[in-house]
This record gives sequence, structure tokens and C-alpha cells, in this order.
Amino acid sequence: MVKNVLLGFATAALAVASAASSYTVTFYQPVTINGTQLKAGDYKLELKDNGMAVIKQGKTMTEAPVKVENESEKFSRSSVRINGTQVEEIRLGGTSKRLVFEKSGNATN
Repeated sequence: MVKNVLLGFATAALAVASAASSYTVTFYQPVTINGTQLKAGDYKLELKDNGMAVIKQGKTMTEAPVKVENESEKFSRSSVRINGTQVEEIRLGGTSKRLVFEKSGNATN
């Protein structure tokens, strides 16, 4: 019985560790991520283990490589840093994660 309980905990821990992290981000103006133009609005952002961010809203979806940087303190709210319309960085509120987007790449629609 103890082995079954330990196996259950190990399986649950592995499932949580391999799952993508999901967040909500709001763009207050049209932006560009990885060559894809996104309208202003709320988007679901999934952070994959392979360093990719998937941004979705309805049928609109783009995937972009990101560098995840951990700051020493948590961000009180999410914020987006843009240059023109290009998203350069997203700071995820409630976490210490900062996602730095690469400058170029191909889009997925």
C-alpha cells in the first residue's frame, strides 16, 4: 500500500512538472509577436518546457521562442514592453518570471 501511495505522488509530481504553465496577458494596443500581428485584447499565454511561448485568443495563435529570466522579487501585475508594435518582453504578474522574446522568427497561424 505504501508503494502505491508513493507511486501516486510520483506520478502526480511528474504530471505537474511536465505541464505547460498558463497565464493571461492583456495587450492594450495591436502588437506583433514573431511576425504575427495580434489585436488588442486578452490572450492565453502558455509557457512550454522547451522555451517556447504560445499565445492564443480564439482561432488566433502564435508561437515564439523566449528566454525565461527569474527576477529576485515577484511582479505585482503583468506588463508588456514593446518597441513600436513588436513585443520585446512580458513580465508575468504574481511570478518572478520575465519572458524576453527573440527579435526574429516565423509565425504560425
